[in-house]
Amino acid sequence: MQNREQANFRERAVYYLSRAIARQGERGADWRFAIKPVYGIFFMNFLMPGSSERKLRTDVVLADRQGHGQFSDKLRFIFLELPSFAKEEGECETDFERWIYVLKHMETLHRLPFKARNAVFKRLEQIVDIAALSKEDREKYDESIRIYRDTLAVMECEREKGYAEGKEEGISIERIKNARSMKSLGLGADVISQVTGLSAAEVEAL
Repeated sequence: MQNREQANFRERAVYYLSRAIARQGERGADWRFAIKPVYGIFFMNFLMPGSSERKLRTDVVLADRQGHGQFSDKLRFIFLELPSFAKEEGECETDFERWIYVLKHMETLHRLPFKARNAVFKRLEQIVDIAALSKEDREKYDESIRIYRDTLAVMECEREKGYAEGKEEGISIERIKNARSMKSLGLGADVISQVTGLSAAEVEAL
Protein backbone atom coordinates (compact mmCIF):
# COMPACT_ATOMS: atom_id res chain seq x y z
CA MET A 1 0.00 0.00 0.00
CA GLN A 2 1.35 3.39 -1.00
CA ASN A 3 1.95 5.99 1.65
CA ARG A 4 0.76 9.56 1.23
CA GLU A 5 4.15 10.85 0.04
CA GLN A 6 4.27 8.29 -2.77
CA ALA A 7 0.64 8.94 -3.76
CA ASN A 8 1.32 12.68 -4.10
CA PHE A 9 4.72 12.29 -5.72
CA ARG A 10 3.73 13.66 -9.14
CA GLU A 11 2.13 16.73 -7.59
CA ARG A 12 5.20 17.33 -5.44
CA ALA A 13 7.43 17.11 -8.51
CA VAL A 14 5.28 19.70 -10.32
CA TYR A 15 5.36 21.94 -7.24
CA TYR A 16 9.16 21.83 -6.86
CA LEU A 17 9.89 22.59 -10.50
CA SER A 18 7.21 25.28 -10.69
CA ARG A 19 8.83 27.03 -7.74
CA ALA A 20 12.20 26.87 -9.52
CA ILE A 21 10.60 28.59 -12.52
CA ALA A 22 8.83 31.21 -10.39
CA ARG A 23 11.99 32.11 -8.47
CA GLN A 24 13.55 33.31 -11.72
CA GLY A 25 11.10 36.20 -11.89
CA GLU A 26 12.45 39.66 -11.13
CA ARG A 27 10.48 42.74 -10.21
CA GLY A 28 10.64 45.77 -12.46
CA ALA A 29 10.14 46.65 -16.10
CA ASP A 30 13.56 45.41 -17.20
CA TRP A 31 12.68 41.74 -16.74
CA ARG A 32 11.86 40.17 -20.11
CA PHE A 33 10.81 36.71 -18.96
CA ALA A 34 14.19 35.28 -19.88
CA ILE A 35 13.44 31.99 -18.14
CA LYS A 36 16.16 29.37 -18.02
CA PRO A 37 15.12 25.74 -18.55
CA VAL A 38 14.43 23.75 -15.40
CA TYR A 39 14.88 19.99 -15.49
CA GLY A 40 13.95 17.68 -12.65
CA ILE A 41 15.43 14.20 -12.36
CA PHE A 42 13.58 12.12 -9.78
CA PHE A 43 14.94 8.80 -8.53
CA MET A 44 12.14 6.67 -7.07
CA ASN A 45 12.62 3.57 -4.94
CA PHE A 46 8.95 2.73 -5.54
CA LEU A 47 6.69 2.27 -8.56
CA MET A 48 5.20 5.31 -10.27
CA PRO A 49 1.85 6.02 -8.54
CA GLY A 50 -1.16 5.58 -10.81
CA SER A 51 0.78 3.88 -13.61
CA SER A 52 -0.15 0.44 -14.91
CA GLU A 53 3.04 0.13 -16.95
CA ARG A 54 6.34 -0.71 -15.31
CA LYS A 55 9.25 1.09 -16.98
CA LEU A 56 12.53 2.52 -15.78
CA ARG A 57 12.24 5.98 -17.35
CA THR A 58 9.29 8.32 -17.78
CA ASP A 59 10.13 11.54 -19.65
CA VAL A 60 7.55 14.34 -19.35
CA VAL A 61 7.62 17.61 -21.35
CA LEU A 62 5.15 20.40 -22.09
CA ALA A 63 3.51 19.37 -25.35
CA ASP A 64 0.48 20.17 -27.52
CA ARG A 65 -2.32 17.76 -26.62
CA GLN A 66 -3.42 17.16 -30.22
CA GLY A 67 -0.32 17.55 -32.35
CA HIS A 68 2.04 16.29 -29.61
CA GLY A 69 4.64 18.88 -30.63
CA GLN A 70 6.71 20.36 -27.82
CA PHE A 71 5.10 23.55 -26.52
CA SER A 72 8.09 24.77 -24.47
CA ASP A 73 11.54 23.49 -23.57
CA LYS A 74 11.58 25.33 -20.22
CA LEU A 75 10.18 22.51 -18.09
CA ARG A 76 11.01 18.81 -18.15
CA PHE A 77 10.50 15.94 -15.71
CA ILE A 78 12.52 12.72 -15.83
CA PHE A 79 11.35 9.98 -13.47
CA LEU A 80 13.61 6.97 -12.92
CA GLU A 81 11.73 4.05 -11.36
CA LEU A 82 14.52 2.02 -9.74
CA PRO A 83 12.44 -1.12 -8.93
CA SER A 84 11.80 -1.55 -12.67
CA PHE A 85 15.53 -1.95 -13.37
CA ALA A 86 16.01 -5.73 -13.55
CA LYS A 87 19.65 -6.12 -14.61
CA GLU A 88 22.20 -7.72 -12.29
CA GLU A 89 25.73 -6.39 -11.75
CA GLY A 90 27.32 -8.54 -14.47
CA GLU A 91 24.66 -7.56 -17.01
CA CYS A 92 25.26 -3.79 -16.83
CA GLU A 93 26.84 -2.65 -20.10
CA THR A 94 26.88 1.16 -19.92
CA ASP A 95 27.83 3.66 -17.22
CA PHE A 96 24.18 4.73 -17.07
CA GLU A 97 23.12 1.17 -16.26
CA ARG A 98 25.93 0.89 -13.69
CA TRP A 99 24.77 4.11 -12.02
CA ILE A 100 21.19 2.82 -11.84
CA TYR A 101 22.36 -0.50 -10.40
CA VAL A 102 24.40 1.26 -7.69
CA LEU A 103 21.54 3.62 -6.79
CA LYS A 104 19.02 0.77 -6.64
CA HIS A 105 21.19 -1.37 -4.36
CA MET A 106 22.99 1.38 -2.41
CA GLU A 107 21.45 0.46 0.94
CA THR A 108 22.43 -3.23 0.70
CA LEU A 109 25.84 -3.08 -1.01
CA HIS A 110 28.73 -4.40 1.04
CA ARG A 111 31.21 -3.20 -1.56
CA LEU A 112 30.93 -0.58 -4.28
CA PRO A 113 31.09 -2.21 -7.73
CA PHE A 114 32.51 -0.81 -10.96
CA LYS A 115 35.08 1.51 -9.29
CA ALA A 116 37.95 -0.15 -11.19
CA ARG A 117 36.07 0.45 -14.45
CA ASN A 118 35.62 4.20 -14.24
CA ALA A 119 37.05 6.94 -12.00
CA VAL A 120 33.59 8.39 -11.41
CA PHE A 121 32.60 5.29 -9.42
CA LYS A 122 35.71 5.66 -7.29
CA ARG A 123 34.57 9.22 -6.61
CA LEU A 124 31.14 7.88 -5.66
CA GLU A 125 32.80 5.74 -3.02
CA GLN A 126 34.31 8.91 -1.53
CA ILE A 127 30.87 10.52 -1.49
CA VAL A 128 29.50 7.50 0.36
CA ASP A 129 32.30 8.01 2.88
CA ILE A 130 31.06 11.59 3.39
CA ALA A 131 27.65 10.17 4.30
CA ALA A 132 29.37 8.19 7.05
CA LEU A 133 30.98 11.25 8.66
CA SER A 134 30.37 12.05 12.29
CA LYS A 135 27.73 14.68 13.08
CA GLU A 136 30.41 17.32 13.83
CA ASP A 137 32.41 16.61 10.65
CA ARG A 138 29.23 16.49 8.57
CA GLU A 139 28.21 19.92 9.90
CA LYS A 140 31.62 21.28 8.87
CA TYR A 141 31.26 19.74 5.42
CA ASP A 142 27.71 21.09 4.98
CA GLU A 143 28.92 24.54 6.06
CA SER A 144 31.66 24.46 3.43
CA ILE A 145 29.10 23.55 0.76
CA ARG A 146 26.83 26.40 1.92
CA ILE A 147 29.69 28.87 1.65
CA TYR A 148 30.55 27.56 -1.81
CA ARG A 149 26.95 27.93 -3.01
CA ASP A 150 26.73 31.44 -1.55
CA THR A 151 29.88 32.34 -3.46
CA LEU A 152 28.39 31.05 -6.71
CA ALA A 153 25.21 33.06 -6.07
CA VAL A 154 27.25 36.25 -5.54
CA MET A 155 29.24 35.63 -8.71
CA GLU A 156 26.06 34.99 -10.73
CA CYS A 157 24.48 38.17 -9.39
CA GLU A 158 27.53 40.19 -10.39
CA ARG A 159 27.47 38.77 -13.90
CA GLU A 160 23.77 39.51 -14.36
CA LYS A 161 24.21 43.12 -13.23
CA GLY A 162 27.09 43.60 -15.63
CA TYR A 163 29.81 44.39 -13.12
CA ALA A 164 32.73 43.82 -15.46
CA GLU A 165 35.29 46.06 -13.76
CA GLY A 166 37.05 44.47 -10.87
CA LYS A 167 35.12 41.23 -11.20
CA GLU A 168 38.17 39.00 -11.16
CA GLU A 169 39.58 40.85 -8.18
CA GLY A 170 36.26 40.55 -6.36
CA ILE A 171 36.08 36.82 -7.03
CA SER A 172 39.61 36.38 -5.73
CA ILE A 173 38.77 38.28 -2.53
CA GLU A 174 35.63 36.15 -2.06
CA ARG A 175 37.63 32.96 -2.50
CA ILE A 176 40.15 34.03 0.10
CA LYS A 177 37.40 35.12 2.49
CA ASN A 178 35.59 31.81 2.08
CA ALA A 179 38.83 29.85 2.41
CA ARG A 180 39.58 31.58 5.72
CA SER A 181 36.09 30.80 6.97
CA MET A 182 36.49 27.13 6.05
CA LYS A 183 39.92 27.03 7.65
CA SER A 184 38.48 28.39 10.87
CA LEU A 185 36.01 25.49 10.81
CA GLY A 186 38.92 23.07 10.82
CA LEU A 187 38.59 21.79 7.26
CA GLY A 188 41.71 20.42 5.58
CA ALA A 189 43.63 22.35 2.92
CA ASP A 190 42.77 19.79 0.24
CA VAL A 191 39.00 20.19 0.82
CA ILE A 192 39.26 24.00 0.90
CA SER A 193 41.32 23.97 -2.29
CA GLN A 194 38.74 21.78 -4.02
CA VAL A 195 35.83 24.00 -3.02
CA THR A 196 37.36 27.47 -3.59
CA GLY A 197 39.73 26.81 -6.49
CA LEU A 198 42.71 28.15 -4.55
CA SER A 199 45.89 26.10 -4.60
CA ALA A 200 46.89 24.14 -1.50
CA ALA A 201 49.86 26.49 -1.05
CA GLU A 202 47.58 29.55 -1.15
CA VAL A 203 45.32 27.97 1.45
CA GLU A 204 48.24 27.15 3.74
CA ALA A 205 49.48 30.74 3.48
CA LEU A 206 46.21 32.23 4.77
